[in-house]
Amino acid sequence: QVRLVESGGGLVQAGDSLRLSCVASGRTFSTYAMAWFRQAPGKEREFVAASSYNGGNIHYADSVKGRFTISRDNPRYTHYLQMNTLEPADTAVYYCAQQPAPYSATYTSEDAYNYWGQGTQVTVSS
Repeated sequence: QVRLVESGGGLVQAGDSLRLSCVASGRTFSTYAMAWFRQAPGKEREFVAASSYNGGNIHYADSVKGRFTISRDNPRYTHYLQMNTLEPADTAVYYCAQQPAPYSATYTSEDAYNYWGQGTQVTVSS
């Protein structure tokens, strides 16, 4: 059974940084694409960033481009989201997700992912 566990969320001020981690278990991590999504209060879950199985293809939502960096450490079965220059609009629960494939062109769609973490709360105060 695949398990994804996020950590690293918290309460920060605008302009601060946070690094989220997602530790995977249950199947060979290096075989599958990974992504981060987020869900703000009262809004639908939205795509944030995605990485192919080896980090060779990386994509970001326009709203985080230039501020967030996705990366992965395959030997450690860990996936990261470095978030810099945080804004109040970044406040959300952040979810780690895994695709059942090395890469998919539909990386922005929740339907492309078959495993999800429980989420970690990020709150950015102004």
